[in-house]
Amino acid sequence: MSHKLLFPTLLVCLLLGAAGCKEPAHDGADKSPLPTTEVRVITVTDQAAQQQNEVTGAVEAVQRATIAAKLTGSIEELPVTLGSVVKKGALLAKISAGEITARLSQAETQLAQTQRNFEREKRLLEKDASTRETVKSMEDAYRVAEAGVREARTMLGYTMITAPFTGIISQKIANAGDLATPGMPLLILENTEQLQVVAAAPETSALKIKRGDALLVNIPAAEFSQAGTVTEISPAADTASRTTLVKIRIDNSAALRPGQYARVALPGAAGVNTIMVPETALFRFGQMERIFVTQNGTAQLRLVRSGEHRDGQVEILAGLNGGEQVIVQGGERLVDGQSVRIVQ
Repeated sequence: MSHKLLFPTLLVCLLLGAAGCKEPAHDGADKSPLPTTEVRVITVTDQAAQQQNEVTGAVEAVQRATIAAKLTGSIEELPVTLGSVVKKGALLAKISAGEITARLSQAETQLAQTQRNFEREKRLLEKDASTRETVKSMEDAYRVAEAGVREARTMLGYTMITAPFTGIISQKIANAGDLATPGMPLLILENTEQLQVVAAAPETSALKIKRGDALLVNIPAAEFSQAGTVTEISPAADTASRTTLVKIRIDNSAALRPGQYARVALPGAAGVNTIMVPETALFRFGQMERIFVTQNGTAQLRLVRSGEHRDGQVEILAGLNGGEQVIVQGGERLVDGQSVRIVQ
């Protein structure tokens, strides 16, 4: 062996010999025992979890009316604008209809003429100068003329369109000068003081909903999350989508607007059994989730998998069994196998 290789080899042997000459540690060396920690525990139980189905819906006004014309004529006045707040009975539109005015004048003239003829025949009958059949005929003509006047006045009233309730103009479809025809929408009037969410519920969930039930409604744009009351449920399901229309009354304290997007939580079928524990019992270490349980006066570490968090509780999907005592307070610095004392 060359001298260049001999020195490193001797050095390695010396180091190994020195390491081997170290005094071995005593197996029976005393270790400081971990202190007993006071903890609070709860006994967990299995419970049936309700699966929640969430559907989308829209905010709508409970009172909503499409204001339309009942006769043909040009729109003479439309004294409201988009967003106008109007009182019940306020003028919304005036339609020009000269022929209706002329018809009313004609009907009133005919009524006056038939009334004179009727009165004259009654006087002649008293003098035996007429017959009862003639008087009856004149009376019938008078009644027909009266009905003609009422009809013409009713038609004339259609030229003045008023608000059926207090609300806000949410859509303005026509403008002054447009030609209105029977059934033609002019305005949309909504009462924004009373709102509801309209959603289509799957038929499996709709069977579990009844009037008066409380359903959670979430409107992200308004940061609104409250329970609403079911006021209406359609008695029939849509054959194409297999859904049922549900209306949920909500409070408008958050200044909500019709048309806003909403989400509704519907009751679903009962799911598998689950275990709920307080969030204070769950600890995270990297990607691991840990819980301590007590067994024979010691803390036992369990690796678990959590699910949904709600109302300060967390769902444990795996790693824990019903009937076990879970440490919910005092487990922050525990280690596996440490002695614990349960306090109330």
